[in-house]
Amino acid sequence: MELFFLHIIQQFTQVGEQDKAIYRERFQVKHYKKGELFLREGQVCKYIGITESGLMRHYINQNGQERTYYFAQEHRFLCNYESFISQTPSSTNVQALEDTIVHVVSMEDLEYFYANTESGNRIGRLVLGKVLIKLEKDLASFYTDTPEQRYQKFIDEYPGLEQRISQYHIASFVGVKPPSLSRIRKRMLKNP
Repeated sequence: MELFFLHIIQQFTQVGEQDKAIYRERFQVKHYKKGELFLREGQVCKYIGITESGLMRHYINQNGQERTYYFAQEHRFLCNYESFISQTPSSTNVQALEDTIVHVVSMEDLEYFYANTESGNRIGRLVLGKVLIKLEKDLASFYTDTPEQRYQKFIDEYPGLEQRISQYHIASFVGVKPPSLSRIRKRMLKNP
């Protein structure tokens, strides 16, 4: 456990021994079975997590349709930041697509990191920056890219994930129905 989350955190900045001790004390490990929810729509998001193994998806329900907008495979952060930061009910669901191990930290512990570690604020700013950049790119893609371009971005951004995720979830992520995704795949195979 320790090596995993410290390895991820240290990708952002150097972490001193005193900070490491605080992180060891405050991070928790949670296990989710396939189909289990990390977060349910209407609940307040209690944790930011880092996926050690397995796979989660973020989705919203829109008029009875599930719209997937993010996959959190190994070494990716997961959270509904709007709900977590404001401590208000989430409009998002986060579901395990496989048995998943997640290292989590609560808002209280995150605030403790910021107040009591040298590295906490820097890590928080850098992670938030990455999240905002990803959000802006995804939003722009949704409005400007064709479904074929969004599918290619899925392939590029999530290498190897296509074998782990149902066509239904990939189609939802791309913004099309499964039969349309099949046609996109066929066209892309003909014209690589």
